[in-house]
Amino acid sequence: MESIMGGPNALQSRDRLYEPVSRLMAWEDWERLYADDIEAILRLKQERNAVILAHNYQTPEIFHCVADIRGDSLALARDAQNLDADVIVMAGVHFMAETAKLMNPDKTVLIPDERAGCSLAESITAEDVRKMKERYPGVPVVTYVNSTADVKAETDVCCTSGNAKRVVESLNVPRVIMIPDEFLAQNIQNETGIEMLTWPGHCEVHERFTPQEIRQYRRMHPDVTVIAHPECPPEVVAEADYSGSTANMIDYVATQKPEKVLLVTECSMSDNLATLNPETEFVRPCNLCPHMKRITLAGIRRALENMETPVTIPSALEAPARAAVERMLAI
Repeated sequence: MESIMGGPNALQSRDRLYEPVSRLMAWEDWERLYADDIEAILRLKQERNAVILAHNYQTPEIFHCVADIRGDSLALARDAQNLDADVIVMAGVHFMAETAKLMNPDKTVLIPDERAGCSLAESITAEDVRKMKERYPGVPVVTYVNSTADVKAETDVCCTSGNAKRVVESLNVPRVIMIPDEFLAQNIQNETGIEMLTWPGHCEVHERFTPQEIRQYRRMHPDVTVIAHPECPPEVVAEADYSGSTANMIDYVATQKPEKVLLVTECSMSDNLATLNPETEFVRPCNLCPHMKRITLAGIRRALENMETPVTIPSALEAPARAAVERMLAI
């Protein structure tokens, strides 16, 4: 997670706002396409006492120019708890907005486009989880945060891609129900030796990568360092030099400073990291998340102008879903 712009009340000149994305787009394009919305959003944040949380997969004009906090899904929700704001705008997908609401029940949480879903979160229901628990009584349920609140409410503990190994090992059991990402569960099983009882949910971005594609990039760029997200199939992770969550990827590039890197994940990550790491050359396999790309500057502006669309969680789900997240944070 990274906090930027000095807080929600920091209005800036156009020159300064353009600077973080100056290596990615021409001034003329930025001013024509984005500048008016950016200035309106900064003004509206002051008026609404609002903050914008931007996931690492957001486009650079959102990620660098209007976000107050940027990071992975759980970091965004967790760190929003410490902000003196009345309104949270989630520049991410719907389950992230739900998690932000779980962790910040007294704040208004807005999602700029209700259609911004997630193939993982939509792959499983609370009834599916209950049936798995009936089939495997006594086996703990670990649920990826890429899930809906009703699924979290059926869960013993949540995890992220960055802490899944630690969460699973903390249970001290020989097998675990790990849902909904089948590939993440398989990759954790390979790391820990703990049997994973899985659900056939996949990220529609990461499941498209193949080992053949990675080998082709290595032939084209023999000196490239390959970093894969653990939502990728295990055979893709096996081809990588390093595997980690979006936050781990950011840390790896910042600390190891590879000369050339291939990020096997959603392609806006490369755009955003290229701005932060100008000394590294990024080879860019471009698999876009269609749901993340539903979030736009114009949509964020409308959300703040009209206070739409507020995220709500049924009261019966709030306590059990929040407890699953809080158990993770305590590990």
